[in-house]
Amino acid sequence: MPFHIHFGQDDLLRCRFAVSPLWETQEAVRTLKRRDRHGYHPHWLRRIRAASRELDLSGLWLLMPQRGHSPDFLGPPPIGPAARFEEEIAGVRASDPGAAREDLARSLACTPGAAESARGRALLADPAGAVRELADALEAAWHALIEPDWPRLRALLEADVAFHSRRLAEVGLGGLLPELDRRLSWDAGTLTVEWHEEHVRHLAGQGLVLIPSVFSWPDVISGFDPPPEPEGPGGTPRQPTLAYPVRGIAGLWAEPSERTPAALVRLLGRGRATVLAALDAPATTSTLAHRLGLAPSTVSAHLGALRGAGLLVSRRYGHQVLYECTPLGIALVTGGGVAQGRD
Repeated sequence: MPFHIHFGQDDLLRCRFAVSPLWETQEAVRTLKRRDRHGYHPHWLRRIRAASRELDLSGLWLLMPQRGHSPDFLGPPPIGPAARFEEEIAGVRASDPGAAREDLARSLACTPGAAESARGRALLADPAGAVRELADALEAAWHALIEPDWPRLRALLEADVAFHSRRLAEVGLGGLLPELDRRLSWDAGTLTVEWHEEHVRHLAGQGLVLIPSVFSWPDVISGFDPPPEPEGPGGTPRQPTLAYPVRGIAGLWAEPSERTPAALVRLLGRGRATVLAALDAPATTSTLAHRLGLAPSTVSAHLGALRGAGLLVSRRYGHQVLYECTPLGIALVTGGGVAQGRD
């Protein structure tokens, strides 16, 4: 069924990209519950298996129906393009208990029997305590599940934002939105999303926050319900949000030795071949150094040689310089296959 999102003139000027560690934490918790997502993250699941057993995620899972409403206060739109987890969880802790109770009741109603369960009744009876309990659970999940891999995850997410920001400049918003995912289409100021129920939303000047996500893969997820208050913590307007699957997830969890072809090593040498193979998505020198366990100066030297050979290009994104494979570089890494513009 279609979900129609209508844009006005002001909305076109108020669309933005953002990266959210809180969003990734919440979706990682949901991924542990959803076995249909496990196939996309086997390496991660093996790494966090022991740590996840030490977490009590039952309260969060109770509020994550297969279909339906998840509490808005647990996943507000990012407060900036690159918010820190500490800033975002502080916003969750500042949630108004009365509004949180309404949010919790709506979410519990989406799962038969959840509101009548002992845990559901406890959450509704003490919404202020529920806010603290759920925020504590999210913070514990962040430290155990996401924080150790955040440099790798953030690099992939920021590379996606850089890529799509460039496409926005090239094709405009109407051309960009359908490129984010095959379930999105654009026609005369209306974004249509393939959805599980029919819904219509007028943005009414609020614009739209676009969030690339690793752990929501392969779903498109919305946060379109109006919040109970007009503004979020700190006076920041709470915009409608759309999360879409990030580019480049195929090589995210693979270690360098697993994705560096032997023929490429013979051609370029181990160091340069490893750096080139690691560029399955645009990345900075420091990101590559962290991922590969190499000194930044060593990575920089390899990048310079590869760029000189026409195997990659560099471009500035804010204060960072991102390196990206050229079609020739992609063909070498993939063994001569046809280079694709998208994953």
